[in-house]
Amino acid sequence: PDDAKPGPSNLRLRVIWGALAAALLFGCTFGGPISFGLFFAAVQAVMLKEFYRIMRASGYKPAAAMGIIGSLLIFGATASGFHYFYPHISHDNPLVSSITNANTNQQNWSLLALSVTIVIMLLTLVSIVREIIAWPRFKQPFVNIASAICGLVYISVPMTLLIFIAYGSGHYDPRRVFFLIFLVWAADTGAYFAGKNFGKHKLAPSISPGKTWEGWAGGAALTLVVGWVAGYFLPDIPLGHRLVAAGVVAVFGPLGDLAESMLKRSAGVKDSGTFLPGHGGLLDRFDAFLLVLPVLALLQVLVE
Repeated sequence: PDDAKPGPSNLRLRVIWGALAAALLFGCTFGGPISFGLFFAAVQAVMLKEFYRIMRASGYKPAAAMGIIGSLLIFGATASGFHYFYPHISHDNPLVSSITNANTNQQNWSLLALSVTIVIMLLTLVSIVREIIAWPRFKQPFVNIASAICGLVYISVPMTLLIFIAYGSGHYDPRRVFFLIFLVWAADTGAYFAGKNFGKHKLAPSISPGKTWEGWAGGAALTLVVGWVAGYFLPDIPLGHRLVAAGVVAVFGPLGDLAESMLKRSAGVKDSGTFLPGHGGLLDRFDAFLLVLPVLALLQVLVE
């Protein structure tokens, strides 16, 4: 009808849903380790669902339900290990604390490795049985199996490593999670404004025509500034460590973004999903984390 009221603009939707998502993220992260674990377990499950949706758009048929269940088992087992072991660490004696921290980290890395191995083995077995039953209705059976496993390696394992960042100080510290989030936001924001005003040389035109080297430089510069300023809120993290973390985000964040753009472009998909109106899917929002988190977790192990 002619008198129908116009719907909200895309910008208004982005602002509203962005604010709601930010409030939920802030509340669950600072609400404690349990709310943090539940929130990011759900986030990575939705991201994996969106990945399998893109795989289906590419013509493949991964065992999505089993993959998502497996991802929740990996995240849940690792989070439970941290929640159980770390509260019992004594910090009265620095020497005892450092030794206990090292042993605890070894236990949790072993738990993650064991969880991933068991889930991948079970998912492979279930997927093979599924493909045998569905043959020849499902084409490319082993590509279907590989895409199901790839989702765990590409999304679930990196997002589970966020737990290692949250417990990097030996106890749950939500400030470390938000430090990483602010670094990623700084890289995106700096790249947007620098690219819009100074961008001339394309970074990867065949994958993402809008990205430029000038934009990347602006994002890297703002990320380093945030890494330096964060010392006022995280004085326990040395300046060198903060700047290294900022450098990792500046380099591997854009690579994660390009990898997800390449994934969508190969499938002919514009957005990974519609979970956040005006913003796309969660995979679109957290794609930078997928390459940043493995590098940061590795560096954290090396400096322990």
